[in-house]
Amino acid sequence: MTVAIRVATADEVPILNAIRTSVRENHMSLEQMAAYGITPEVIARVITTTGRGFIAGVDGIDAAIAIAEAEAGCIYAMFVLPDYEGMGLGRLLMTEAERFLYEAGCDNVWLEAGATEELRAHGFYAHLGWRRDGLMPDGQLRFVKSRDELARGMAA
Repeated sequence: MTVAIRVATADEVPILNAIRTSVRENHMSLEQMAAYGITPEVIARVITTTGRGFIAGVDGIDAAIAIAEAEAGCIYAMFVLPDYEGMGLGRLLMTEAERFLYEAGCDNVWLEAGATEELRAHGFYAHLGWRRDGLMPDGQLRFVKSRDELARGMAA
């Protein structure tokens, strides 16, 4: 198995969206994403200005994505296709996204996940050193990491 991670381009927003809309947990359709203001145009702007998108490929198949946004200091998205779960792609992408935020000078970074306790993402983020930080106004669970925690994670 060959895994390759690349920085996504604006032309690859359809790939980012295809993976985002194909997940089992925390699924959203393109229409639901648009209702939150997450349109292809917004994603393209984010990944080409203040953010970066990352795509993990397995043997040439695009299988997972992450998007980090430095201005807000957040990980905007991290999703893995169901058939590629458990291969370590999420961990690799989180490392890339965290490195991007660290190198951009972010002092405190955050991400959010659905608040449903059964979501596997909660354990995944905790395993990577993210700490719960309460609920967001939209009801999502907020996770945080400090700059020092990011640095420790990259040194490990």
